[in-house]
Amino acid sequence: MPEYLKSGREAGTTTDPAVQARVAEMLGDISARGETAVRDFSRALDHHDPPSFRISDDTINAAIRHVAPELRAHIDAAHASVGAFARAQLACLQPLEVEIAPGQVLGHRLLPVRSVGAYIPGGRYPLISSALMSILTAKTAGVEKVVAMTAPTPEGGIHPPTLYAMHTAGADEIYALGGVQALGALAYGALKGLEPVDMIVGAGNAFVAEAKRQLFGRVGIDLLAGPTEVLVIADDTADARTVAIDLLAQAEHGPTSPAVLITTSRALGMAVLEHIPAIVDSWPTGDVAGQAWADLGVVAVVDSPEEAVELSDAYASEHLQLQVADTVWYEERLRNYGTVFSGEETTVAYGDKATGTNHTLPTNGAARYTGGLWVGSFIRVCTFQRLSPEASVRVGRHTSAISTAERMFGHAASADIRVEKYRRPMINI
Repeated sequence: MPEYLKSGREAGTTTDPAVQARVAEMLGDISARGETAVRDFSRALDHHDPPSFRISDDTINAAIRHVAPELRAHIDAAHASVGAFARAQLACLQPLEVEIAPGQVLGHRLLPVRSVGAYIPGGRYPLISSALMSILTAKTAGVEKVVAMTAPTPEGGIHPPTLYAMHTAGADEIYALGGVQALGALAYGALKGLEPVDMIVGAGNAFVAEAKRQLFGRVGIDLLAGPTEVLVIADDTADARTVAIDLLAQAEHGPTSPAVLITTSRALGMAVLEHIPAIVDSWPTGDVAGQAWADLGVVAVVDSPEEAVELSDAYASEHLQLQVADTVWYEERLRNYGTVFSGEETTVAYGDKATGTNHTLPTNGAARYTGGLWVGSFIRVCTFQRLSPEASVRVGRHTSAISTAERMFGHAASADIRVEKYRRPMINI
């Protein structure tokens, strides 16, 4: 059994009933009253009521001029990495057509989603990188129209670097609109000139996550993402201060972000705990990271690498870092994680911002059954079948017998009429 040098309360995995009820009320109002309701909520919650929520090309160009060239270059580098990886993933997807039996041709076509709403978080932190992860990946998949929305700044616009990223990622329309009202507008087409989208992607606070859950079915979604999670597996070769920083860097996302260390070295675990207070005190965001660590931080000492793998798979963390001597041994055995960062040379922050893999990932144990957002999330694999007359008779006989056994006599009749029609000129079928 693991020895816990520090335990945290269990992270919440259920929706607050008050949040659920409030979101349902807001979405119902937006569905009924359209833009009037959207404006009422935007005015009340964000103090934002412009003539148009949509950002004009002139405003975009003016904002971009206020982004320092050096920062634009860094965003461009991240853009290149995200785009390159999405294109490489897309190249792995191929249409299919195969004759599985004489005259029985089956296959699938790859059809991108027609329209996507990309929600870019803009609350505690204006997440520039999220624009690239959602918008650029969708456009690479071939999505015809991407509508991007993010919460307005106190001045009523959009954080210029975020706006630059949204624009260069290929957003077809950009709106300064946040929260449940943004998702309602996207799903219902509740603004003048805005058509309802087919899919909504992107993370947000508890209200945004609950809105996605309630809208699923009317629109497709990527994931029901909760607070950011990190799990680090470290042995006695790891640097304690680096491990501590990596844990707190993800706790910085918010006070409900779990950070877990699993280590085969009790000495390392103790050293990490000793580094935490000084790091928290030195960061401008230390109050947030410190609260998350105090409430949800975990340090578990295990007896063996095998026990570390078992415990890590039980957590199924969104982000998994390996700071161990033999990373390959762990990579070959670990099964449940959103994405893995192998070796001290990489860190979750790299994946969050610039390596090129997508940072929209499963949380709350969902890594047990799904991966994260990727170019394939925006592509529908649509099957088809094509039969010769001979194959129609052969398959029809199977279908008729199975349908009759199921007492679905209409299905049987649909098969029988084809068997009768196509068998007449045939012999020995």
